[in-house]
Amino acid sequence: MSDFLTQSIIDTDLLHSDVDKGDGSIKYILSGEGASSIFIIDENTGDIHATKRLDREEQAYYTLRAQALDRLTNKPVEPESEFVIKIQDINDNEPKFLDGPYTAGVPEMSPVGTSVVQVTATDADDPTYGNSARVVYSILQGQPYFSVEPKTGIIKTALPNMDREAKDQYLLVIQAKDMVGQNGGLSGTTSVTVTLTDVNDNPPRFPRRSYQYNVPESLPVASVVARIKAADADVGPNAEMEYKIVDGDGLGVFKISVDKDTQEGIITIQKELDFEAKTSYTLRIEAANKHVDSRFQSLGPFSDMTTVKIIVEDVDEPPVFTSHLYSMVVSEAAKVGTIIGTVAAHDPDILNSPVRYSIDRNTDLERYFNIDANSGVITTAKSLDRETNAVHNITVLAMESQNPAQIGRGYVAITILDINDNAPEFAMEYETTVCENAQPGQVIQKISAVDKDDPPSGHQFYFSLTAEAANNHNFSLQDNKDNTASVLTRRNGFRRQEQAVFYLPIFIVDSGSPSLSSTNTLTIRVCDCDADGTAQTCNAEAYILPAGLSTGALIAILACVLTLLVLVLLIVTMRRRKKEPLIFDEERDIRENIVRYDDEGGGEEDTEAFDMAALRNLNIIRDTKTRRDVTPEIQFLSRPTFKSIPDNVIFREFIWERLKEADVDPCAPPYDSLQTYAFEGSGSVAESLSSLDSISSNSDQNYDYLSDWGPRFKRLADMYGTGPDSLYS
Repeated sequence: MSDFLTQSIIDTDLLHSDVDKGDGSIKYILSGEGASSIFIIDENTGDIHATKRLDREEQAYYTLRAQALDRLTNKPVEPESEFVIKIQDINDNEPKFLDGPYTAGVPEMSPVGTSVVQVTATDADDPTYGNSARVVYSILQGQPYFSVEPKTGIIKTALPNMDREAKDQYLLVIQAKDMVGQNGGLSGTTSVTVTLTDVNDNPPRFPRRSYQYNVPESLPVASVVARIKAADADVGPNAEMEYKIVDGDGLGVFKISVDKDTQEGIITIQKELDFEAKTSYTLRIEAANKHVDSRFQSLGPFSDMTTVKIIVEDVDEPPVFTSHLYSMVVSEAAKVGTIIGTVAAHDPDILNSPVRYSIDRNTDLERYFNIDANSGVITTAKSLDRETNAVHNITVLAMESQNPAQIGRGYVAITILDINDNAPEFAMEYETTVCENAQPGQVIQKISAVDKDDPPSGHQFYFSLTAEAANNHNFSLQDNKDNTASVLTRRNGFRRQEQAVFYLPIFIVDSGSPSLSSTNTLTIRVCDCDADGTAQTCNAEAYILPAGLSTGALIAILACVLTLLVLVLLIVTMRRRKKEPLIFDEERDIRENIVRYDDEGGGEEDTEAFDMAALRNLNIIRDTKTRRDVTPEIQFLSRPTFKSIPDNVIFREFIWERLKEADVDPCAPPYDSLQTYAFEGSGSVAESLSSLDSISSNSDQNYDYLSDWGPRFKRLADMYGTGPDSLYS
């Protein structure tokens, strides 16, 4: 049956049973795939009909079963029959490129016929029936650069020497047509994007044949002078280049390297530039491809040359020292002002330009050295000591006279030569012991010495006992001739109870010229030792051999010192007691004491203070003819009759003498005088005190109101009031 049927029954297949006589007693039934839906059977005749359009591409075969039944009994009259319906194909599907669109690449400059990519179209029609599925390929767009094989779909180059630098991408349209490309066949298309990949077919070329750059002479080493680049139309590794300086007078001064990201040649400085030495340099620089394709050697050479001229510009430079580091020596015995050496610097820009020198005091904080500003002569400014500092590293500054801002620096290492100015001494503090059971000639201590000096031939020390100790009967000294000495016992029978500690003076001389010596005292303690000679118990009482002081003398000196201290303490104590006055502790005795009151008001200005201690020891001499030149501040109260108050007698007598002097002096100024006070308010309950009369005024004033002013004025009320408790009557 064809797959081009309509829904109407346009084709039939007939099933007929041999039992069927055409009288309608036989009935046909159909079962299987598509029965009753796609296929139906005429139950009377056995004709099979298709009820809808069939598509072979969806299902090419249907398996059905048919059976003839007795219409009355509904029983099979024959065994069931199975059959297959095959759908016959027609050309109803166009070819399709299931993998499209395509992208592909091919190297530029490829020869004709180079395969680029293969395209494949699929036709859903039956390839075994007719030409419905037989496809041929053709190129609709992309000629004359590419072609396609009709049967295989392989796309190939059709032109030679295609240049990526001219055009790097092509768009092709490929058609696939069934029915072997005949008219009436169905077709499909796809696109193919072909990219030309790069090959190294272009040599590098400098845009210019020469370059010129200006650089200052002060440019530091390793600084970039210039960047140059040779153009290369290729890309990727095919455009990678190497630069090198092949000729010129700057081969050792400059170098060139490549920037891998930009493929530029970077010219840098290898040595310091000096305008005064050379003002320009010429370089011949070559650029060459790193990866050369032998197939395209005929397009070469794959390198190029250019000339680079570098002009050095003058820069005002600081003075330059003739040596970067000066080494000088001076003896530590050198006197102040001794010449140590000379430094020299010159201005590299101006010939014979004057230069001034100075020392960077940050490198010579103690100011041991001076330098002549004009000549550069370095001299000592202080006494030197090798043992304090053996090498002085100072910085000398040189500045241009015309431009002081330009400063050059030179470095000077001054080594101090040693002289024998230090006496030898013990290498350490020795703790020496001697056992009570020590035998004569026994070594109890080995000593050595040190010397701060550093003689070229090394130290040689000589040991001996001092003259005073040379003949002692206790210990001897043996010089070992190797800068050590041994202390030996001369006797036995040491007893701690008799003498627990000995001091042995040892004389040490060095080998310097002149030699120096010192006397060092070795302390030797007498100890109780065990059988192995290990000290068990030692006392600390000292005995000096032999010219020192005895124990009794030491005790006498100590007693004198203690007595002197006691005398000093007694003298200090007595002087303090003399300065301390006898203070009466009577209630309300406020002489020379500060008493704080909360009341504030006007009053007299006390302009003279008295030493109460001196008043207590004052022998009062009544002399009416003498007058102390002191102006009274207030009018004194009339002198009443005194009560007998022993603790105030001294002060009462002193005040009485002063009052009398003032009263009998005809030249005394008025008692009332103008006093200036800061205004602190008004309304005080106490009226003016300036009108208080002196003893000679014979005033009849009433002072009973003082009792109303409170406890602070009780003393005045007692002195001047008329009450029974007043001091005066």
